[in-house]
Amino acid sequence: MRAHIPFNKPCIVGSELIYVGQAVAGGHASGDGPFTKRAQKLMEDRFDAKRVLLTTSCTSALEMAALLCDLGPGDEVIMPSYTFVSTANAVALRGAKPVFVDIRVDTLNIDERLIEAAITPRTRAIFPVHYAGVACEMDEIMAIARRHDLLVVEDAAQGVFAKYNDRYLGTIGHLGCYSFHETKNFGCGEGGALVINDPQLEKRAEILREKGTNRSQFLRGDVDKYTWMDVGSSYVPSDMLAAFLLGQLENMEKITARRGEIYAQYARMLAPLDEARTIQIPSVPQHCTTNYHMFHLLAADIDERTALIGHLRQAGILAVFHYVPLHSSPFARQMELPQSSLQVTDDMSSRLLRLPMYFDLRDHEVTEVANCVLSFYRDKDSK
Repeated sequence: MRAHIPFNKPCIVGSELIYVGQAVAGGHASGDGPFTKRAQKLMEDRFDAKRVLLTTSCTSALEMAALLCDLGPGDEVIMPSYTFVSTANAVALRGAKPVFVDIRVDTLNIDERLIEAAITPRTRAIFPVHYAGVACEMDEIMAIARRHDLLVVEDAAQGVFAKYNDRYLGTIGHLGCYSFHETKNFGCGEGGALVINDPQLEKRAEILREKGTNRSQFLRGDVDKYTWMDVGSSYVPSDMLAAFLLGQLENMEKITARRGEIYAQYARMLAPLDEARTIQIPSVPQHCTTNYHMFHLLAADIDERTALIGHLRQAGILAVFHYVPLHSSPFARQMELPQSSLQVTDDMSSRLLRLPMYFDLRDHEVTEVANCVLSFYRDKDSK
């Protein structure tokens, strides 16, 4: 059955298509053109970020971050198992090993209280993941990193425009990684960005991003020719994608406000189920400002979640679960990663369900989704 309410739908809210046309007409549709520079500058100014470099994806930004951390065989990086595979792949590609730590019950973020016990002499970095646009406890994570001389790379794929204690996610650690995939709040189909908060990493980041060359310095006139300086890859996106993204970034407040309305409507309608402890709806700590990336609920168990997904699908509504924990994956076993007990991760991942969330979702559609969830539990209770 085709869903009449999909899980996600990309949107156009401003000058996206006009800017794409200008990028083509201007004769610079490849990377690092005028729209790339404008998008980077907008984020630097808006987020008070020292340097932002657009990339082809958040995966690319994470891979660049792993290179900048000088990860290699034998090194270890602490991260949650409840994350997208790109977080761990960036580490594994360098020959290093992810060390998985359990998550918190409330925010589903890495449990900062468990990080220090996972540190060994081989630990080189911490990769916290800001799940659902809600911040990890960055003050404690940065304090741990300082005590043990570790680098911190924020996986803020879902956290663009969200805050922790009035600081934008991605600007707190040594490096931050953003996603502009079409499923994110602000998108260009495929895209990402690396936020460089440690000035000592900036020069090398430019080289890695330009296939290992100092081409960026050449284009600025800093050197009279460019050449191969380091390892690297083609991490620079087309200026046409940057043009579309700029149109989205110029409307961050508008997009966030609408997503906030949808989030509030879901929360209001599903509150009775949460209060009865039938389901659990999202929790946002007071010192965090979410970007309303998703609205999820926690069912009683995996069987109930599966039945609820089927109930919604029969009504033409597409709802999805999220990550299969990385520590339970075939590749984790192949890498011989420690199979430590991650009870919260296993429990939450088996029960979590994401409801449709996108800018063009209309109020009556939100009501339809919420009412379908409510009807599922009414029917369940009546049996």
